[in-house]
Amino acid sequence: MEERIMARLESAVARLEALSLRGGSVAGSGGNDASATDPSILAFEDFMGAYFGRVSSAGVKIGGQVLEVTKILEQALNMQKELLIKIKQTQKPDLAGLAEFLKPLNEVIMKANSMTEGRRSDFFNHLKAAADSSTALAWIAYTGKDCGMSMPIAHVEESWQMAEFYNNKILVEYKSKDPNHVEWAKALKELYLPGLRDYVKSHYPLGPVWSATAKAKAAAPSAPAPPPPPPASLFTSESSSPSSSKPKVGMAAVFQEISSGKPVTSGLRKVTDNMKTKNRADRTGVVGASEKESRTSSPSFSKAGPPKLELQMGRKWVVENQIGRKNLVIDDCDAKQSVYIFGCKDSVLQVQGKVNNITIDKCTKMGIVFTDVVAACEIVNCSGVEVQCQGSAPTISVDNTGGCQLYLSTGSLGASITTAKSSEINVLVPGAEPDGDLVEHALPQQFIHTFKDGQFETTPVSHSGG
Repeated sequence: MEERIMARLESAVARLEALSLRGGSVAGSGGNDASATDPSILAFEDFMGAYFGRVSSAGVKIGGQVLEVTKILEQALNMQKELLIKIKQTQKPDLAGLAEFLKPLNEVIMKANSMTEGRRSDFFNHLKAAADSSTALAWIAYTGKDCGMSMPIAHVEESWQMAEFYNNKILVEYKSKDPNHVEWAKALKELYLPGLRDYVKSHYPLGPVWSATAKAKAAAPSAPAPPPPPPASLFTSESSSPSSSKPKVGMAAVFQEISSGKPVTSGLRKVTDNMKTKNRADRTGVVGASEKESRTSSPSFSKAGPPKLELQMGRKWVVENQIGRKNLVIDDCDAKQSVYIFGCKDSVLQVQGKVNNITIDKCTKMGIVFTDVVAACEIVNCSGVEVQCQGSAPTISVDNTGGCQLYLSTGSLGASITTAKSSEINVLVPGAEPDGDLVEHALPQQFIHTFKDGQFETTPVSHSGG
């Protein structure tokens, strides 16, 4: 509470100093100064001072990529403030103009998203939480109920729901390890809920309010219209150029040729008898053994890179691009080390010993057998994997995975299993008898949401055969 009060005081002092530099009067200032002192803009500064300061302070203590993505988030918030000031001086543009207007904010958000791509970082959950939550700033693009997005307040809440999965992982992983990470995650949530949500609710519940008196900016006569943003952009627009002016390709070109009235077969060559396959001596239709073997033999490594199984910096086991290897073993490990498995296919890995955590990323038909993990076993972006815990695992998370078999031992029955955007998740547990068969349980992937007593109640869908 004291930190928030101090932040608000510092923000107020900064505004007073700015006013004194302008001569203490706003009436004689330009339009930009008047907009900068608008109550909604001042409230945005208060929101930044009250909530973002905690995120920034924790990010500085953590450093590294967490600090980097925190600075990008600060850039996005400052850019939104600049856009809110400009909106008060600009008439509402058309769709293409809006996309160009919001382009600076979109570039900063894409910059945060780019940090989550490529090789998985040790702070992947921090990067995903920051990147996914930054899409909440896109509420500024709301133009009405027909614009294809939720209303501003709902958009902020929905964006945070996407990020909360990764934010909760941070809280679980660092609960007893590093309070700075826990503080960063808690502060990030409060930045959006209630921070940004309450700000939008108080000042822009129906979207940004464009100027009704400002003149629309006229484009320079010699300069061509700006191109639409790339497809990856959060703010997209349809191209205004007519489709008839574009050269047709693919099947469209074929139909255009047919409808042109020209003879369809005019450009075709006649096939003579000596050109037919059955009459050619160099084509036999029998595939030789050596040719067949060369076609069907699979490479020993992935196109993404050579296979790898090594300990890096004494802290992280890396297993990458292993294909068709059934005898992979990590036996020299300890509880301070982590295991990261990436891009493997049709292989089996045994981790013999206790490790801190295991992450399985973008693997297909992969089998992992491990003894104990201190923190969690994570399965992300996988297909058809099997994971067996022979000891204990406090947390198992499955994210964006299709087809996963989990084999739990008696010591791991207390594990907390979290699933998101996944299907066909089956958990096999020991039976009642010591030597009995494993009992399979399918985790639900469909849910029913009903509104009762002022809130939604969620229950899994139960299927029964007739």
